[in-house]
Amino acid sequence: MLFSTVVDNANVVIYCTQVPRTAYQTIIFLYCTTEATRRACVSILHTIRFCINFAHRARIMGKGSQYAWYVCMVIATTMILYGYDSSTFNAVQGSKNWVAYFHKPSPATVGSINTAYSVGGILAGVFLSAPISDRWGRKWAIIVGCVFVIISTFISTFSPRNIGVFIAGRAIVGIGQGIALPAGLTYISELAPAESRGKIMSFWQMNFSVGSFLAYWINFACSKHSKTLGDWDWKIVQLFQLLAPILIIAVLIFCPESPRWLAKNDRMEDAFKSLSKVRDDREAVRIEMSDITRAMQYEKENISSGYSALWKDPSVRKRLLLAIVLNIGQQLTGQGSLNNYSTKIYQAVFTDNSTIQLINALNGTFGIIFTLNATWTVDRFGRRFLFLVGAVGMAACMITAAAVVTETHGDLTTGKSQSVGIATVFLMFLFAFFFKPSWGATVWIWTGEIFSMNVRNQAIAISSQAQNVANVVLQQVFPIFLAKKGFYAMYMFGAINVLLFVYVWFFIAETKNVSIEEIDVIFGGHNHVDGELSKGQVSQPENAGVPADNAEPQKMNTLAAEKQV
Repeated sequence: MLFSTVVDNANVVIYCTQVPRTAYQTIIFLYCTTEATRRACVSILHTIRFCINFAHRARIMGKGSQYAWYVCMVIATTMILYGYDSSTFNAVQGSKNWVAYFHKPSPATVGSINTAYSVGGILAGVFLSAPISDRWGRKWAIIVGCVFVIISTFISTFSPRNIGVFIAGRAIVGIGQGIALPAGLTYISELAPAESRGKIMSFWQMNFSVGSFLAYWINFACSKHSKTLGDWDWKIVQLFQLLAPILIIAVLIFCPESPRWLAKNDRMEDAFKSLSKVRDDREAVRIEMSDITRAMQYEKENISSGYSALWKDPSVRKRLLLAIVLNIGQQLTGQGSLNNYSTKIYQAVFTDNSTIQLINALNGTFGIIFTLNATWTVDRFGRRFLFLVGAVGMAACMITAAAVVTETHGDLTTGKSQSVGIATVFLMFLFAFFFKPSWGATVWIWTGEIFSMNVRNQAIAISSQAQNVANVVLQQVFPIFLAKKGFYAMYMFGAINVLLFVYVWFFIAETKNVSIEEIDVIFGGHNHVDGELSKGQVSQPENAGVPADNAEPQKMNTLAAEKQV
């Protein structure tokens, strides 16, 4: 009976990928008995359809487009560093051997370990990433960051029984990621074509989930043999952190540099060659190079560059503040605390460490699937839609999870009942379902595409490091808050998500399908390609979502007409 059911369901999945949407939704309605399972099945099938369609398109796209995807996927693996590291410490702090090795660190000390990472990331992201990236190029900034991660891995793994050395290792890995991540995000945003930029950049967040997936499953395997491995049950998890940076360095060194960085440094011939490698149509390359050249010329003549320009230009200042709040909001959704403290959170419901590590591993696995939803939604429905839907879903999950745990019988020291545990895990997974494609992937996408070339490195570095600023506060407060109040902390995250919905509704503009050179006009700035156009004029104003300051309502065709000449 069980076998026949599995076969029948498999046939449904295969059939659903080959029939119109209304037909497979009808089949799901017949096979799924609850609304929640129906919605989950529809989402999974959309993802399957996207993967099938993408594989088909990959066969027919030109060599330039294929190479662009390849290079962008290599760059996106930089995010594995972040995902693996953030999940590594969350996993190893559940190891009794790690706790004993460092003499049972207090909750405040545990918070300090994460704070060291965040402080290192903030300092490097704000003061080192942009200068290195502007001076030597995007890919070399990523390589430098990877070298720091390699050094920190050896320090953390082979540190003596002194928590201070372990904290130093965490600070160094923060420096490495603070240099690499802003450069990687800038690199992808400058290389990806406008029409598929959101889809390509969604893989940036997906690689965070890949890193978490690897960390949690490696830790789960080690935790099953913790008695045999001893201290190596957490040291092995640390050592595997070497794989990603070594692979990135080995492959990235042969990839082309950003054509926009080359053009900015007056290497026009190299920029044309670099762009030609990642585009199919030579005429499209000529037009895009023309846009880049005119944008560079406009910025050199009319706009200053560097950190001072972030505050002089009202349009840039507005974007920077919006992006900072958005990145802080990403961590305040509750996902930042779940990344670092899900082991501690689940200890309020489960008593078996092996069960907790299995849940973390499954969460990392489903995180990859959930993030894939962004690849087919972000360019179809837009950035604002995902932000709004994600905020509502996350708020509902957090408030419901808090109510389930705090309003049911059971002692938190001995664990709750099995039904409460299952409900809690389901709600945390559902939270990830809403977070990953929205506030997970789309915050990075939106941050990476809204700044002009003259300030892109500096603005992305500051905006993305706002996540670490939020983490510094959370990592000092949340462990103590969780120890004293337990799941009541989730009510706070639910309320924050409601506020984030309001923030996006009133302040965040839509940016899909707008080229990077023309993005300024959405925020009330000048068109950097056609500097003679007034503020607010763009070839696709209908995509703005929120009107720009002094925006003209009519569609401007000047740029398109000039390109056809």
